[in-house]
Amino acid sequence: MACKLDLPLHGTSLNIVRRCGSALCDVVQSKFGCVASIDGVYFDGDSNGAQQMGPTVVPEKRLTVKLPSGVQVSVWKADLTNFTVDAVVNAANDHLKHGGGLAQALSKAGGSQIQKDSEDYIKKHGSLRTGDAVVMDAGLLPCMKIIHAVGPQLNTFASKSDLLKAEPQLESAIKNILNRVKEHKLQSVAIPAISSGLFHYPLPECATTIVKTVKHYYESFHSPGHLPKEIHLVNHDEPTVKEMERACRQILATSKHRGDTKTSTLSVQLGNTHLTLVRGKIEEQQTDVIVNTASLQRDLSVGQISNALLQRAGRGMQHELNAAPQTGHVTPTDPYRLQCKKVFHTFCIEKGKDPVQQTAAKRVLFESVLDCLRLAGTERYTSIAFPAIGTGALGFDKKEAALIMSDAVANFAGKFQRKMEVYFVIFPYDNDTFKAFEEQMGHLQKRASHSSFTHAFEHREDSHGSRASTPQIILKSPSNETVREAEQWLHVLLFKFFDKVVIYNNFILHFGEKEYLQLSRLMKNGVSIEEVFEKGHAGIIVTGDTVEDVVVAVLQVEAMLCTIQREFVTEEECAMLSAVLTNNLSFDRQTVKKSSQEFKVICSGFEKHGLWIVKVDKVENETLKVIFDLKKNQLSYSKRPREMLQRIPAQFCEMVSHIGFHAEIAPPDEPEYGEGIYFAAKLSTAMEVWKQQRGRKEEYLYFVQAEVLTGNSVPGKPGLIMPPLVGTDPQIMYDSVSGGSGDISVIFSGSQALPTYIITCKRS
Repeated sequence: MACKLDLPLHGTSLNIVRRCGSALCDVVQSKFGCVASIDGVYFDGDSNGAQQMGPTVVPEKRLTVKLPSGVQVSVWKADLTNFTVDAVVNAANDHLKHGGGLAQALSKAGGSQIQKDSEDYIKKHGSLRTGDAVVMDAGLLPCMKIIHAVGPQLNTFASKSDLLKAEPQLESAIKNILNRVKEHKLQSVAIPAISSGLFHYPLPECATTIVKTVKHYYESFHSPGHLPKEIHLVNHDEPTVKEMERACRQILATSKHRGDTKTSTLSVQLGNTHLTLVRGKIEEQQTDVIVNTASLQRDLSVGQISNALLQRAGRGMQHELNAAPQTGHVTPTDPYRLQCKKVFHTFCIEKGKDPVQQTAAKRVLFESVLDCLRLAGTERYTSIAFPAIGTGALGFDKKEAALIMSDAVANFAGKFQRKMEVYFVIFPYDNDTFKAFEEQMGHLQKRASHSSFTHAFEHREDSHGSRASTPQIILKSPSNETVREAEQWLHVLLFKFFDKVVIYNNFILHFGEKEYLQLSRLMKNGVSIEEVFEKGHAGIIVTGDTVEDVVVAVLQVEAMLCTIQREFVTEEECAMLSAVLTNNLSFDRQTVKKSSQEFKVICSGFEKHGLWIVKVDKVENETLKVIFDLKKNQLSYSKRPREMLQRIPAQFCEMVSHIGFHAEIAPPDEPEYGEGIYFAAKLSTAMEVWKQQRGRKEEYLYFVQAEVLTGNSVPGKPGLIMPPLVGTDPQIMYDSVSGGSGDISVIFSGSQALPTYIITCKRS
């Protein structure tokens, strides 16, 4: 996962989390799509909470191999319950009863939701078959999803014949895991040695089958579908890790590029920073950041590395570099046609012969590498690739450049607390430079094994140490915006200490007998709860004798609302499926490149309203499109749909992409034209219709652009719950109502609008 933020807990905030840690984690996941895990906390009667202590195994990467498809396969010795990836795989049984081994450990660390979701699945779908793999939410685990996979189960003394029958079943389990990764567009997945433990699959054969299946799966991958960034083979015990390492070296050796040597994946762990030496072309790297060494004149056609990046990226990068501001020794630009997220251009100076200039050149090279690393860390990137800076026209000796660059990484690693993957990428046929860096990596390895890096890291993470972990909430998400949204929401709740909190959410209108019973129970715990409805906005006011009681009750109410929202989405899914007569419902959000014309067209006009565009996501939902087209035919709609905007809270972005528009999601500040679904034709109008999201001031603003079937419209008025009649026939109504000189349209059926883009902004 790309972004991480820690919230230290103390005093009242610590007591609140002790009382309702699992509710807090559930709400943060549901509202913001952000995984919250809790460390260093003993829970008061909350068996769902995270464990107090950290991992018992220090994460250690043993081997990385890049397949021809671009997917990286890595072997790790680590604890899966604390491993940071998009999804972890659980070695499950066919009834999803997580009572022993890895399944029990993951279920315990992930909270009761893991077992509950599993039981709900079995009730609905029945038992799994051997080889099946299903995806569920990961509860309190530091990842987004958990994939339960059922491997074959053998007797303790299995025969060769038994093993031959079991092998295709294990292959099927691994293939289905990778299928789920593709379907859910996950970037990384951690797979253990499925079936090797309690299921008695012989370890060497298990490792061989898993690695072989991963290799063959991506060798035969020819479709334009999703490819993950990395497959992690993760186990906590040394024998299994060694077998996985052995299998990868034997089976994946043929996957290396021609010219690679046995040292092409030499790596060293420095604290949380993992440095890897690889042969390759810098312009082909798929890390978050690629570093370029550019001329002082910013001419990208000067220098082999710079020119290679220019040829691959296109002239757009040169134009942006010419106008871009410099940060320290670094100037970032967009990647254009490169396969990374950012390019960091550095401007080092020639070494020369003058001793003073030589000293200055060494200092600039060191600081350039360090600035790149710092900026990558600040911007929440998790991987960065450097070429061998200085070894060409700048005149550095290859060993000297290797030493300076390695020292800069070591300096950074000693201070940086999050995970960072750093790659030194050496041109495939430059053997002298590779040997120089290889030698320096060896020195670094020795330094790391005796220095404070490893000692400090182990001391911080070892659960058997004399110190407990610092009490904290750890927020993780693929995007910086969701982490910041969650952090700000939690900051107000846990550290502002109000004895009165108002929750605004129109899903309160869906409360039934069960929810009101829960509210009455909360009121027995020293709090008062009042329901209000004003100007189309439903709210719950929570007051109490102590701040702690109020916040605990607020979190419980928010958890109820999240459950209501999930149930609402499920009901809408069923309605959508029956409307289009299909068994498959899928949607996707693809980020639009900032360098594209599409991005520029969508974002025109935002700046003059004081809004800076963070990103634009294109919504692709075939089911919603079919329903929209059916509605268009029903209305005999011949005109082009209107392109309109709606401002929504962060927590509903995913919901709109999934099931479209509903009146509960974005009621206007003043429902002057009826109780339907509001849209604005202009950004200025949208800013007036939704002046603020009630309950808190947001750092980010979210707008949905939609195609809207306004059709035959008439001016609206307060209180309308459906369009007025056209005449006297009760069957013929207007398609929508309007207001604000026609800049506002209100529809009363969500199928009349199709979400096309979600635009994330910040105020300038």
